[in-house]
Amino acid sequence: MTGAARRVRAFGGQFLLLGVLALVAVLLVTGIPRVADGLAQQGLREYIAGRPVAERDLTLSTAEEPVDRSQGPVSAARGRDLDAFQAGMPPPVRNAVDSRWYVAETAFGGLTGPDLAAKNLFVVSRLRAMHGVAEAATLVEGRWPAEAAGPGRPVEVALAADTAQKVNLRAGSRLGWAGEGTAPLSLLVVGVFEPTRPADGIWDTLPPVLRVTEPAGDGEPYEMVAVTGDAGLDAVAATGGPVRFSWRYRLAGDGMDVADLRGVIDGVRLLVREPPAGLNVTQAVDVPLQQFLDALSAARTLLAVIAAGVLATLAGLIGLAARLAARRRETEFALLVARGGAPTSGALRSLAESLLVVPPAAALGWLLGRLLPGSGGGTGWLVLATATLATLALPLAALAVSAVPGGRRDLVSARPGVRRLTVELLVVALAVLAVVLLRRRGLTPGSVDPLLTSVPVLLAVAAAVLALRLYPWPLRLLSRVAARLRGSVTFLGAAQASRSAATAPVVVVVVAIATAAFCAVVATGIEAGRDRTATLAVPASALVDGERLAPDTGAALRELPGVRRATPIVRDTALRIADPRGADAGLAAVSVLLVDGPGLAEAARDAGLAVSVPPLLRGDPAPGPAPALVSPALAADLARRGLDSSALVSVQGRGYPFRVAGTAEDFPLVPPATDRFVVLPWQALPAPGPTGPVPTAFLVAGDGFDVQALRQAGDEGQRRYQTGGAVVAGERPRGAEVTTWRDARDSLGGGGANGLLVFGFAAGAAGGAVLGLLAIAFAVLAGARARGQVLSRLRTLGLSRRQWRALLLVELTPLVAVALLTGAVTGALLPLLLTPALGLAAFTGGAPVRVAFSPGLVGAVLVVGAVALALAVTVETLNNRRLRLGEVLRLGEES
Repeated sequence: MTGAARRVRAFGGQFLLLGVLALVAVLLVTGIPRVADGLAQQGLREYIAGRPVAERDLTLSTAEEPVDRSQGPVSAARGRDLDAFQAGMPPPVRNAVDSRWYVAETAFGGLTGPDLAAKNLFVVSRLRAMHGVAEAATLVEGRWPAEAAGPGRPVEVALAADTAQKVNLRAGSRLGWAGEGTAPLSLLVVGVFEPTRPADGIWDTLPPVLRVTEPAGDGEPYEMVAVTGDAGLDAVAATGGPVRFSWRYRLAGDGMDVADLRGVIDGVRLLVREPPAGLNVTQAVDVPLQQFLDALSAARTLLAVIAAGVLATLAGLIGLAARLAARRRETEFALLVARGGAPTSGALRSLAESLLVVPPAAALGWLLGRLLPGSGGGTGWLVLATATLATLALPLAALAVSAVPGGRRDLVSARPGVRRLTVELLVVALAVLAVVLLRRRGLTPGSVDPLLTSVPVLLAVAAAVLALRLYPWPLRLLSRVAARLRGSVTFLGAAQASRSAATAPVVVVVVAIATAAFCAVVATGIEAGRDRTATLAVPASALVDGERLAPDTGAALRELPGVRRATPIVRDTALRIADPRGADAGLAAVSVLLVDGPGLAEAARDAGLAVSVPPLLRGDPAPGPAPALVSPALAADLARRGLDSSALVSVQGRGYPFRVAGTAEDFPLVPPATDRFVVLPWQALPAPGPTGPVPTAFLVAGDGFDVQALRQAGDEGQRRYQTGGAVVAGERPRGAEVTTWRDARDSLGGGGANGLLVFGFAAGAAGGAVLGLLAIAFAVLAGARARGQVLSRLRTLGLSRRQWRALLLVELTPLVAVALLTGAVTGALLPLLLTPALGLAAFTGGAPVRVAFSPGLVGAVLVVGAVALALAVTVETLNNRRLRLGEVLRLGEES
């Protein structure tokens, strides 16, 4: 070991490089899974926190019915079931519960009293018992309702401050309350409160506690909720009035592990299928969690593909470093054999040296990887395998160098041996077979397929092999052209390039650049897919959506600062297709969109969005059925029934005849999951008359507008329609919703598995580029000694430093260009083969990712090429200074 330590010191630079590469490899194997798990867990927390409360709550409830009071008071007793029901949940669901609330409430009952009569208010109210309300609110007047009530005493209630002000009530107000089928009760308002935190989950109930629900129309009541104690609920139950009990559990990402996500989804669905006796389970948790799981699965698969490329490049670099070190000591190994040593003596000596350097470096890499944020880490066998292969790289290289007889290795055009041809054919065949199997078998969702992760590396290696087979042909042409030029630099550089045998570095460069290009192309495709999805949802600067808005809402929107255009649209779903006579055609329901075609095109163009509106939607009114753009599935059904030339669809009670004038898989403002839709040009329809279509939304074009002002204008438009049009009694339109294009775009690219995706792309692109440059440096160092001998001789013949740099550039440019071009083309084509199996639609809202040529990739390749040539010249210069050109002719003449 003493001799091995001395040799390690003597060749310190080579062993330092080998140790650093081993450290980085083990660091990546250990750290990538940790960082990925940490980002996935963080993404899960952010994703769940950003979902609406309805998609985070799991509610168990009873029917609204009279209760049996034979066992005594019921409200407090049912409240104790909060623990029992949670204990009965599947363990993953139980552990994911962050907050929980119990509510007992009556049906609506009419309120009467002098304070209400003073304002002539028609009010109905629920009485609700809410455990924990005293801790979540602050009294501003009076006290909380008593938990016990004596006979003949009124039921005590408390009101939210906003509710009390709205209906003219205060502490001390006396009311009468009478529900359907119940005896009248006396109520006493004993307290008024304000929420400590209005966003607290205890207030996320319907109808809301903190505010009054406005009347739906003339003659309709205000709706409110009065908070009472368990005694108040028991008093209502004693009259035989219907009562409903509910237990609400809110899930949070802090109590949910990514590894248990499938268990949470299955547990929630099990509760829905098999609810506790007498209870209903209401939830919308499973769908968003399944969407996150799908996106996470796709992100992990993509990260595995990227990691395979980076680790394969690192493995190649370790092999290059070991090969370079062994080649530098070829004479030493030959001398050992000449003195009677075994053919493996050089390999054994190298193994002893490698054991002193690589395992400690690998251990340090493992320790550094464990320090990275995240959980888990690389599996032990994978870390051990990486360290073992890195340790054996130098002995195997020494064995290979000792086994190869002496001779020239610098003729790339030399006839390849049978062994090399067999290996190359095997690599190409494996790559083709892997692609065929992948296309036929596909990808198993939720798993990282070893075949899929190996395909990019195999294809990159196969492409490099084919490029090296074709490489001598353009070099011969270059040599012939250079021979006819004046000056010696171009001719000598072409001759040196023809003798370059940097096969292994080229393969490593191709794998590295292919990985970086793959990341860049897929990232660009995902970004473009997200842009398309956002544009389909909001093909303008903003979308003001409601139920029905007065037609003059458009004028009101255009008067707002920053708004330049407001285009009305009508969207309706679940409509029936009829024949020209009005008889039902027997087809499945369709979605219908009425849109002003020129207005849509102008709104999109004003917002800077690429929206293609076909000419059939831009025309003016014409006799006969209106031209319609329909989905292919609907067009096929209409054609089978002979209705493609004339059919009828009713929108808002009025029939519109149409004919199929074109088909499209999707269209802006049509939900992405809809495969049966009709788009009609509003401006080409017959004159609407007084009962024409009423807009359900407006497209807004502009910039710098106030979103809240748009929402208020939409709400006012709905109110004007209610007062000026027909509204069904009891129907309460939802408030107007405003979605900007930027909001729609950000919702696709923020949270969830996006952090893991960004990490994978950044690591792959940066790692591939850096490791590719390092491989080019190895290619320069591999021929440095032979190149130094040539340079020394040429310098004695008068070659200047400037000419030497030009010669070096001429020699390396073909090799660098071939490696970079092959890697970039391979990386750009990989997504075309892998996109169907990667599930990238999970990152674009369901829209397919279309991989296209990116001009930026060409610029990036040119930049990397320029940096690579500059790095090559720098490495060569530093190496020549270290070797001292005068000594090169005396050292290693046989090289």
